Amino acid sequence: MRIIVVVVLILANTLVFAQQNDPELSWPREIIENEYTITLYQAQLESLDKNILSGRMALSVKKGDEIIFGALWFNARVATDFDTRIVVLEAVEIPEIKFPDVDDDSKIEKLKEIIISDLESMDLEMSLDRILADLEDVENLQMLNDQIKNDPPEIYFRMKPTVLVIIDGDPILKEVEKSNLESVVNTPFLILKKKNTYYIKGGKYWYESNTLVSKEWKVTKAVPGDVEKAANKMLDNSEEEPEGETTEIPDLIVTTKPSEIITTDGKMEYEPIGSTSLLYVKNSENDILLDITSQHHFVLINGRWYSSKTMKDGGWEFIEPADLPKDFAAIPSDATIASVKVSVPGTEEAKEAAYEQQMPQTAVVDRKTATTKVTYDGKPEFEKMEGTTVLYATNTESTVIKVDKIYYCVDEGIWFESSKPDGPWIVSDKRPEEVDEIPPSAPVYNVKYVYIYDSTPEVVYVGYTPGYYHSYYYGGVVVYGTGYYYRPWYGMYYYPRPVTYGFGVHYNPYTGWGFSAGFSYGWFTFGYHSHPGYWGPCGYRHGYRYGYGHGYHRGYHNGYRAGYAKGRYDSRNVYSRRSTGVRPTTRDRGSNMPNKSARPSNRANNVYTDRNGNIYQRDNNGNFNQQNKRPATRPSTQPSTRPSQPGTRPTQPATRPTQPSTRPTQPVQRPSTQPSTRPTTPSNQLQRDYQNRNRGTQNYQNYQQNRPTPSRATPSSATPQRSTGAATRGRR
Repeated sequence: MRIIVVVVLILANTLVFAQQNDPELSWPREIIENEYTITLYQAQLESLDKNILSGRMALSVKKGDEIIFGALWFNARVATDFDTRIVVLEAVEIPEIKFPDVDDDSKIEKLKEIIISDLESMDLEMSLDRILADLEDVENLQMLNDQIKNDPPEIYFRMKPTVLVIIDGDPILKEVEKSNLESVVNTPFLILKKKNTYYIKGGKYWYESNTLVSKEWKVTKAVPGDVEKAANKMLDNSEEEPEGETTEIPDLIVTTKPSEIITTDGKMEYEPIGSTSLLYVKNSENDILLDITSQHHFVLINGRWYSSKTMKDGGWEFIEPADLPKDFAAIPSDATIASVKVSVPGTEEAKEAAYEQQMPQTAVVDRKTATTKVTYDGKPEFEKMEGTTVLYATNTESTVIKVDKIYYCVDEGIWFESSKPDGPWIVSDKRPEEVDEIPPSAPVYNVKYVYIYDSTPEVVYVGYTPGYYHSYYYGGVVVYGTGYYYRPWYGMYYYPRPVTYGFGVHYNPYTGWGFSAGFSYGWFTFGYHSHPGYWGPCGYRHGYRYGYGHGYHRGYHNGYRAGYAKGRYDSRNVYSRRSTGVRPTTRDRGSNMPNKSARPSNRANNVYTDRNGNIYQRDNNGNFNQQNKRPATRPSTQPSTRPSQPGTRPTQPATRPTQPSTRPTQPVQRPSTQPSTRPTTPSNQLQRDYQNRNRGTQNYQNYQQNRPTPSRATPSSATPQRSTGAATRGRR
């Protein structure tokens, strides 16, 4: 029993895996306490419900030649930093500890209280990639589909370089100061008009046309001097030229409708995909597959699959994820086109992406220093959202809603409130329940995914899930954008709304959604009136123009990672844009750090525990050998769904909504018993745990090997600024 006492007491000081002591967060971890060696093996995670992570962990205690094995169960609140891909588990609870070969369980139960008390003020650090890989069952996700729109946009197919230029609705022209020129306001591209001729600057080339919305744009070198002079002032010239760009001059398609372009370098060249009945088009930076059986082509756009037998413009239809050919799920993980598996329901890649949809980015907001400012184009105007009691402001680029007599502004993942539409604004410590009524047809739909978890008189604990930057869950996969067209505001100023189509959006598990509109042609250039409203809170990550190249087919390092490494913004953490008033929840734990910390162990990371607490060690032949002599029984009580709050933080009132799953309108309770569909044979479950552990380790290593070091964006340097007048001023 002395061994057990040591284990319990040491655990209270060792479940903090400090990154500064272990930069690689390697497993297993061990603690030396006098003559005892306690080894903690990598956690086996069971569920992620709201912001609560639950799992179990195998451990061993060795004294001399004697060794015993045990298991513990835990629940914890997650605090996530997507930039470092580190997750801190706060307010850890350990409702159950088992040593199957030890009789005196009563003493363990008594000492369990000591562990819970000590761990409430400590944090456990884990790799995000290992967490995503180890979550066991997609049914645990309990995520309901967003009611989004999937109607196909206008899809153009061309067998030569072609760039799509999107105008947000009917063209709006404004005068360029001190000139006889006009510019098109409602587009992120630079389009100028002189007399009856339109000009577009793309990379090194100028295009001209007498008709704006047209496919007949031609390259010209006869550009009027005043047009070139105006362009030099209006363009963002801070971009470097991408490496390996094509020398072929691309065609243009200018359109006012939601559209996408897919291109190939000449006639389509096909490559077989393993032993499946699928081929992929290898001379395209788009993800294009051919199903030999049906003779249909499939293209992946914004996480959605569209199919056509002819590839003709306008001949595409949306394919429900569940209706994809079965061979899509059988694409080998090492295939060149394997990245599309993240958009195939039921695959491990899709499951991990779905779990990340629930993983919140978190921060702590200082009530005294955090604030915001809202500017309207004239007097504040509000519009009611269909089917709700909530109103939203239409004539501002800020996200402002009105609930009863209170105004709320969501700015960079923080809720603010005021009794007046233009402030002054204070940090809100309550998320209005009516927010859950907001439908995806409303342009402010994404605020449903910004949450308030807790508060003290000094700070408010906040977070948001990927829905905030327009990443949604549908049919077992993640997709970008709601698919709805939102009418922009135009008065004295132009305020765009979020768009779904037109910019070649692709998903990458390490960096989220990136854009690829004409980048490999060295073409894409923003005008000075480019506006973050098009792409939401995370903005447009310019760096992706460098790395996208030929899409995923260039490989992990030369694709998104290369682009991200040169990007101007942080990946998906909008909190990092604030210089004051916000700090990460992965805070400096200072005085909470224990005297003893876990160190890397030279033992193999090959010990597992099943759901009952039996301990198994996997040998080199792939066999799982039970280490405990007496069979363990399942814990009599399931881990609670809500860890105790730290003593320094008040418990959240029961009437305040906690973070819902992806669709907040129907909060989901964690089941009191595990689903009956889970495998009951230990070897099956343990084999899956082994595969998850290996996959998580590989993902973690991939990230570390290619880990970018982006500079921190600040509102004064990298983040697109709010309109102050001249940039987007127009005429009625």
